[in-house]
Amino acid sequence: MQFEKFLELVPKISNLPLPGKDAQLEMAPLERVEALGEMDIEKRNPRWAAVMALFYPDKTGECRMALILRRTYKGVHSNQVGFPGGKVEPEDRDLEDTACRETEEEVSVPGKDIQVFKMTTKTYIPPSNFWVQPFMGYVDYTPRFLPQDAEVAAMIEARVDDLLDSENLITKNLSTSYALNIDVPAFKINGYIVWGATAMMLNEMKHLLRQAR
Repeated sequence: MQFEKFLELVPKISNLPLPGKDAQLEMAPLERVEALGEMDIEKRNPRWAAVMALFYPDKTGECRMALILRRTYKGVHSNQVGFPGGKVEPEDRDLEDTACRETEEEVSVPGKDIQVFKMTTKTYIPPSNFWVQPFMGYVDYTPRFLPQDAEVAAMIEARVDDLLDSENLITKNLSTSYALNIDVPAFKINGYIVWGATAMMLNEMKHLLRQAR
C-alpha cells in the first residue's frame, strides 16, 4: 500500500466503530481468553501505559509501521516485539501524550510531528498488571529512527501490506506467563514473531484497515 492511499483511509478509520475485544481475542490462545474471563482486573489496581502504532512512508512511498524488538532483560516483555510506548509519567497530560512522549524517547520521532487519528481498544497485560492504551498515528515523512540503546534491540519497519496478508498469520508453540508449550496465534513480520498483547492490538488495527479499504 502506498502512503498516499493510506492517507485516504485515515478519515474513514477515524470514523469507524472499534472492532474491540472480539478482534483482539482472535490473536489470543484459548488459555489466555479463559484466564482473562476469570479475572477481576480492577481489583488488581492496574497501572496504565500507552503505545503508538506509527505509520509513515518509506523512501519509495510505501506505507510502513514501526515496531521494535525490546532488549533482553529480567522482565516479562524481554526480547519481545512491541510498539513504541511505556508507562504513564506524572508530567504526561493524558494517555495520548504518554504514547507520543515514549515514541520520541524510544525511536526519536518527535511527538509533536505525530498526527494521532485513532484510539483503539485498551488491552490488559496480566504479567505486568498494566492497562495498555494503543493509538494509531502517522508522520508524513520518512523518519530517521535512532533507537534508544537501553530499551530497543532492533527496529522493525513493517510493510502494511504484510500486516494485511493472511499468509503472515501463523501458529507458534510457546511458553507464556500463564501456560507452558501452548499453540499461540501470531503474525510473522520481517522474520520476527509478533504474539501476545501486541498481536492482539495489531489485529484490531488490521480489521480497521481492511474495513476502510
